[in-house]
Amino acid sequence: MAIIEYEMDENVAVVTMNSGENRFNYTFIDAFLNVLDEIEDKTEAKVLVVRSSHEKIFCNGVDLDWLLPATAEDPNIASEYPLRLCGLLKRIMTYPMITIAAVTGHAFAGGAILACAFDFRFMRSDRGFFCIPEIDIGIPLMPSMDALMRKSVPMYKFLEMQFSGNRYTGRECEEHHVVVKACPLDDLMNEVLAFAKGFQKDRAMIRIMKGITYKEIIRIMEEDDPAFVASGAAMGPGRS
Repeated sequence: MAIIEYEMDENVAVVTMNSGENRFNYTFIDAFLNVLDEIEDKTEAKVLVVRSSHEKIFCNGVDLDWLLPATAEDPNIASEYPLRLCGLLKRIMTYPMITIAAVTGHAFAGGAILACAFDFRFMRSDRGFFCIPEIDIGIPLMPSMDALMRKSVPMYKFLEMQFSGNRYTGRECEEHHVVVKACPLDDLMNEVLAFAKGFQKDRAMIRIMKGITYKEIIRIMEEDDPAFVASGAAMGPGRS
């Protein structure tokens, strides 16, 4: 089984993350980027949907089991890694298709930020939390990650999420318009695909419109300061 794989369902490319808790390391990031390139270059997809095969986790953020020893071996990774991760987030945000995160379980820290890189989010209601715990870890969000969150979470709720570190259910996320809809896992993909198949939009136009809509976030991403990253103010670990 590939770390990241996809299948076509009419005009929808359904991507499945198969890396356990789907934590971010270079292998995961590169596999994700390669699949995105393949879908764009080799299919006629109009919509991208991303889900997880894990029974309870969508994505749990940074792979510390990989990152800490990798950084000890090569200190440059401390500044390079967050920028590579932001490259994946930017690729998703600016992808020339409608993008939808099917949040099939816990989305913690980097996993919540990953979900916010998509245009739309659906979430299961029967299990899983959406959480930004960086306040309790003692590590602030990078500016680009903060901007991604504010794109997708109403400001009043983002402030509460960021400063409290609280966990939110799918129903709470739906109530506060973080997700389009929360529903039981058995219904989630049916709801996502019914929504996705309503889009038959031109890729070139989507690319142009995203460049306009997300212009300020793109600018922030391009200006992320390696010195900020190297100081340790990168993403904190996810929690299961």
